[in-house]
Amino acid sequence: MPREFNYDIMPEIQTRWSPRAFSPEKVSRQDLLPLFEAARYAPSCFNEQPWRYILALEDEDIERMRGILTADNRLWADKAPALLLVMAHNRFAYNDKENYWHMFDAGTAWGFLSLEAERRGLITHAMGGFSRKRARESFNIPEEYTVICVVAIGKMGDKAELHEKFVEREQPETRKPLEDVFVSFSEEKGE
Repeated sequence: MPREFNYDIMPEIQTRWSPRAFSPEKVSRQDLLPLFEAARYAPSCFNEQPWRYILALEDEDIERMRGILTADNRLWADKAPALLLVMAHNRFAYNDKENYWHMFDAGTAWGFLSLEAERRGLITHAMGGFSRKRARESFNIPEEYTVICVVAIGKMGDKAELHEKFVEREQPETRKPLEDVFVSFSEEKGE
């Protein structure tokens, strides 16, 4: 079922989704740096910019990153030429107090990164299916960083090459109606 948009919004938002069919074609560091530049300009509480990334591009690093993924995610993510571990510093730099908004801010930065990837013809797929414990151990991540997700980045591949359990799902999914996710208090009062 095709997506339906009630309003004219950015083309990258309209076309972005999370494919699993990755081409094994390499992407260069230079191709990826603009994605991080987009993320760098995401808003954050007190301009803290708590997001941090570990990018795996070289074969040895990619294999290490793949080692933290669940078996199901490996069925498709093993083809992705770049894997990204997303983290966020959970304390404010200016006073060392807890930054309650660190994951919200990191999620906003991930959104910017994914839209810039879409604009550049790259696909992204964020995964929660991985071991945070193994990630912390494999990459020596200190406790003041929250390990959030792994993102596969690359170019679109052939859907027919996916494991059979993913083929049917390999399409943009629909969204809940706007009225299911948005409450306007003035409308609730009949104004």
